[in-house]
Parts: sequence; structure tokens; C-alpha cells
Amino acid sequence: MTSRVFRLFALATIAVFALAAAAGASTLEQVQKRGYLVCGASNGLVGFGQQDEGGEWSGFDVDFCRALAAAIFDDPKKLRFTTLSGKERVKALQSGEVDLLSRSSAWTFSRDTGQGLLYAAITFFDGQGFLTGRKRAFSSLDDLAGLAVCVQQGTPFELDLVDFFHARDKPVEPRLFPSFDEAAKAYDSGKCDALTADLSALAAQRAKLDAPGEHVVLPELIDKEPLGPIVRQGDDQWFNIVRWTHFAMVDAEELGVTSANADEQLKSNNPHVRRLLGVDGGRGEGLGLEADWVYRIVKHVGNYGETFERNLGHGSPLDLDRRSNALRSKGGIMYAPPVR
Repeated sequence: MTSRVFRLFALATIAVFALAAAAGASTLEQVQKRGYLVCGASNGLVGFGQQDEGGEWSGFDVDFCRALAAAIFDDPKKLRFTTLSGKERVKALQSGEVDLLSRSSAWTFSRDTGQGLLYAAITFFDGQGFLTGRKRAFSSLDDLAGLAVCVQQGTPFELDLVDFFHARDKPVEPRLFPSFDEAAKAYDSGKCDALTADLSALAAQRAKLDAPGEHVVLPELIDKEPLGPIVRQGDDQWFNIVRWTHFAMVDAEELGVTSANADEQLKSNNPHVRRLLGVDGGRGEGLGLEADWVYRIVKHVGNYGETFERNLGHGSPLDLDRRSNALRSKGGIMYAPPVR
């Protein structure tokens, strides 16, 4: 497809959604009428989205969909997951096959402006990093100079790897493989000194190694890969519902409201907590939700920190530090506007 044809297709798609919105179409109404949420997900990425042999889904992205279902229905089980590949995800959302995408798709300018889609929030600050053997005791990325790094060929990771070391006038030996899985196998067999990809992919790969404890993801990242849920353009109400589901979970963590104490917090004298949980004021009206929509999220699924720890943190096989995903008050950049 030529760039001109692509632009015309994108503009036509956006126009369709704009007309639908003008005609009064509402994703929330469709979801409520259907009786469940349809969430586009990726299957097989440990910690983010995976389905076990019994058909049960788990993961960080999966929990976000459950939180959204809880906000709407007061029931995190009222949803269906549709497994989508990278090639299928945009078409499935544009066509209405799914209500949102909650899968590892990095926020970029072209995706946000050229496909009739919108990123509602950043739920995970990802970026390109490096997996190495713990025994090598690298103190910084400069220590990788002159060493062999396994990387998937033809990806931004290959280009960024070369650019990073070239800018520092240091040599590096990229060893290229057709797929990330092949690159990871080569690293595991000792053909490379390090493996490079997104932090999330590296953490998932480390969990699959024979001895995960002997490998470490270095603290430095060389680019930005913000991840988050994606919705169609043209439905501001649905965009706000999805966006504020994430914000509410972050606010809940900041205020110390958890799944374990949510009921007790309904009696709190803290005005911020009372507004968050819907005790004072109808904060759900602007979204078309019940006043206790945040309480439902936290009670059924947990706050942001709980979902991170359960799926990605030290209580999970990925054993990830929070890094940038820590709250602003704890040295990270995770931050949300207040519910007021």
C-alpha cells in the first residue's frame, strides 16, 4: 500500500468514527448492552498477557481489562479476550471487533495520529535494555563495548544498538537473528555476551531461562517505549473511561487504598480518599458510571502497585524493579491527576 493510499484510508477511517460519534454511537452503551467487555490482548508474553491450559488469562495488561470491567459492571469477569497479533490489532480495533487494545504496543506518533486510534494512558514505561550474565558484573552499558550482543534483525533494536555505541565512539558486535526467540536462544547458549530488546521482553525471557537468577537486566535503557491501552478515535466518553481507570488505580496507590482495605477506607476522614471512592460527590456521572466505580476497581482488582507487583514485580517470575514505573513520590515518574 502506497503512503498516499494509506493516508486516504486512515482519513476515511477517522471520518467513519467521527460520523458514528456524531450519530450518538457510544462504546459504553454497546458494552453495557452486550453485557461484557471485549479486550484485544497478546497471548504468551509472560507477566503481561498469557492464557494457561485451562483457558484462564493472567497478566498486567489482562488486569487492566478486568479493572475496566469492574468499573462498568462491578464484576471483573464480565469480559472476553481476543488474542491479536501485531498485524491484526489495529484492524480489530478499527472494525469494532474489540472495545480496546490492552497489549504490548508502544506509543508512537504514527500510531497515535495515522490510524484513527488514541493511546489513553501510559500504564508501563518500557524501553530498550540489555540482559547479561550476572557473573559478568557490568557496571554500565559502556562495559559492553567490543562485546557481542544478540538482537533481532531489521528492528529498531538493531538500529538503536548500533547508534548508541557509535555515538560514544565505542565498538559493539551485533549478532543478528531473524526473530527475537532465535536471538534469545543464541544468548542462552552462550553465543552472545548480552541480549537486547524491550525491558518487558527481556524480563519475560529471563523467566524462561534454565537459571533465571544467573542473569540480570541492566539498569540503563537506551530508548523510550511507553505502553498503554488503545481506543478508537471519535468516542471521548470511552477514551476518558479507559484513561481514568488507569489514573484511578495510580491515585489509589498514592492514597494507600488497596484491595484489602477498600471497605475500611469507605469510612476514611481523608477527603481525597472519600472523593476517590465515591463516598462524597458523584464523580462517576461525567463518565456514565456509578459513583463507586473506583471502589469497584480497587476492591476487585487492586491499585496500580498491587497489579504491578502481582504480575511484574518481585512477587512474580519476572522479578522486575519498578524503575520509572514507581510513583513520583518514590523516585519514579508514574503520576496521575486527582479524582476531584
